[in-house]
Amino acid sequence: MKAYCDTSLLVSLYAPDANSARAAALCRQKQVTLLITPLCELELTNAMQLRVYRKELTAAQVSEALAGFQKDLLAGVYSLHPVSLAVYEQAKRLSVDYTAWVGARSLDILHLAAAITARAEILYTFDAAQKRLAEEVGFSTAPK
Repeated sequence: MKAYCDTSLLVSLYAPDANSARAAALCRQKQVTLLITPLCELELTNAMQLRVYRKELTAAQVSEALAGFQKDLLAGVYSLHPVSLAVYEQAKRLSVDYTAWVGARSLDILHLAAAITARAEILYTFDAAQKRLAEEVGFSTAPK
């Protein structure tokens, strides 16, 4: 099975929070390929830096967390997929079809479009708005 990992899941994996245990359990499942994009990398980096800004984590803690992510990426824990023109075309279609009545944000649409384009079967996310959009589109999500 292919699972697209949203940034909310990645943040919980690399910086302890209320969802960390559930994130780790999802990612430990056998026979699951964890898909990410460079957009995930950017958002993870920015989310971690925001935690320093908010004084929730130290710069050293963030450096360690991001180093752990890079180590996992190099070790093949994640399958990195490009954000191609096809992702943006899919995102525009999703925007036209859903934003006016779901209130979807651009980055949520881009992540879902990337998941669809990469042929993911499920979206791993803790983001309630993104989960709602994905489920409206008919995409499976976890955790429930």
